[in-house]
Amino acid sequence: MRSSNPVFSRRGFSRDNGGYAGVEAPQHQQAGTNPYATNPYATDPATGMPQAPARANAMTMDDVVSRTAMTLGTLIVTATLSWVFLPVDAANVNKSYGIAIGAMLVAFVFAMIQSFKRKPSPGLILAYAAFEGVFLGVISAAVSTWLGAGVVVQAVMGTMCVFAAVLLGYKMGWIRVTRRFYGFVMAAALGFILLMLTNTLFAVFGGGDGLGFRSGGLGLLFGAIGVILGACFLALDFKQVEDGITYGAPREEAWLAAFALTMTLVWIYVEMLRIFSILSGDD
Repeated sequence: MRSSNPVFSRRGFSRDNGGYAGVEAPQHQQAGTNPYATNPYATDPATGMPQAPARANAMTMDDVVSRTAMTLGTLIVTATLSWVFLPVDAANVNKSYGIAIGAMLVAFVFAMIQSFKRKPSPGLILAYAAFEGVFLGVISAAVSTWLGAGVVVQAVMGTMCVFAAVLLGYKMGWIRVTRRFYGFVMAAALGFILLMLTNTLFAVFGGGDGLGFRSGGLGLLFGAIGVILGACFLALDFKQVEDGITYGAPREEAWLAAFALTMTLVWIYVEMLRIFSILSGDD
């Protein structure tokens, strides 16, 4: 299965011949005869059962939870350290911002490398989380310093609420991840990212907020769209985890799930931080 999040295209759980690498699919589901082999969300309509048998030493939900906790824990620790040791007062803000931007670029490089690797690398994933945490810690400290500590708390709570709401909706069956859903979300996310990149270019070369998509009423609108897209990608991540467990993905694939969930949560948090920053600035 291939999946993505709003920032990077990433490798998901991949099935060969309707199963996972190293697991042979049933004879009637071999390549060329299995009409569902290229569908990451399909089950056999005749039985309603998964298309591939479980494998030994397969990924479990406990594996996903523990790897995600390690990844998010690393991010939170480095974010806290950068908040404390990279002050954003008038005398140090430029230096801290420079370090934060550098950390963001390093995190981007690590994320891209992992996205194109055939197998998950725990070291790369944890390194991504560490450098991403530095970036988030500085911008969160800046928002807290210049706009008020409550903004960061609101963004964190908002992110947690989105996660809980999507998880509940997915488990209750209110959110159904289909190929059409996947295609719509990917197209919408691509358009959103291109629009934000265009806005950034106008801001860099024209000054101000570019086309105005990140401030005022338009900023709130596009921030809300960003949060909705992040929620949609959470649903894709949950489906990715569910399929990985159902189809017997190898245990190491839990690191990919942790990587995907972390990136999506970072996306939602940044959009939440922007929304509440705009609202706080309008007070």
